[in-house]
Amino acid sequence: MTSLKNLIRQCKNQERNAQEELYRIYAAKLFGVCLKYSDSYHQAEDNLQDGFVTIFDKISQYKDEGSFEGWMKRILINTALQKHRKQKVYALTNEDNIPEEEVEVETDDLSVDFLLKCVQELPDRYRQVFNMYVMDGYSHREISEMLKISEGTSKSNLARARMALRDKIEKKESIKNSAQSL
Repeated sequence: MTSLKNLIRQCKNQERNAQEELYRIYAAKLFGVCLKYSDSYHQAEDNLQDGFVTIFDKISQYKDEGSFEGWMKRILINTALQKHRKQKVYALTNEDNIPEEEVEVETDDLSVDFLLKCVQELPDRYRQVFNMYVMDGYSHREISEMLKISEGTSKSNLARARMALRDKIEKKESIKNSAQSL
């Protein structure tokens, strides 16, 4: 296998075999990023393809500083967010009615698949902010800049996402407890 630096250099020279190799190495891992920021599996596939087109188009801008995988991940996130911005899914919200406290959820007895399904079912604006803040570690300031919303809207969308997740988990626990008592 070619070293990553050599592979990047070959991709900068638009060598088709190197591009295919880079795609083969990173597509599966980066598809997970696409799933987090997409409404459906099909949309995630589209975002992955569009993101790789952008990666190959802009690879000459990568200066061998920092994580190459992180650089690609940011491109894929931006690809998905640009599509959402075009759909105007980030409605402004009344930020006065959102509680400031953290929403705590007990997740020890829940499967990862169930938790991911719950996150995927969140409304777009909540899911995007939740993923960016909780999963990818962006600050509210960074989220507000990327999504072109206020920091307050970012905070309120995160709080609402957490409340919705808590409600889904509590509902599942209630159903489970009802079934056990039968």
